[in-house]
Amino acid sequence: MTSSDVPIQAIPGSPKSTKEAGLAPLLLTVVELVRQLMEAQIIRRMEAGELSDEELDRAAGSLRKLEEQVIETCKIFDIDPADLNIDLGEVGTLLPKSGGYYPGQTSTSPTILELLDRLLNTGVVLQGEVDLGLANIDLIHAKLQLLLTSKRIDSLNLP
Repeated sequence: MTSSDVPIQAIPGSPKSTKEAGLAPLLLTVVELVRQLMEAQIIRRMEAGELSDEELDRAAGSLRKLEEQVIETCKIFDIDPADLNIDLGEVGTLLPKSGGYYPGQTSTSPTILELLDRLLNTGVVLQGEVDLGLANIDLIHAKLQLLLTSKRIDSLNLP
């Protein structure tokens, strides 16, 4: 039997034995944040009557599958799903601790998830300029303009 025939969780030196040093927890944290953001946007659209029953069923099924995959991947890498929530000190936590977050309702301890959901719901424009150089020579100039919203661009009244 070669090492490629052995299940990933049984390979010595796999992320299971060195999870603190691996990228799996970070990647799973990002996936879970995006999953919960999508869930919040689906709830908002459902409450606004913007989703058909078929769309709602498809979205709910997809979210369930994604959540199951996150949990299964946590098992493979021996990660407690509760460890995916990062405590950012005075800023709060990345994800809700318990009881979850329901879009549109304020919570006693807001999270980064809640902030991002509100930004997506109302929209935000970020602008900036970046100059990159080497040896006092400007080599790259980037002017950035980012519109972050959950609304379709054609439904916004932008110039």
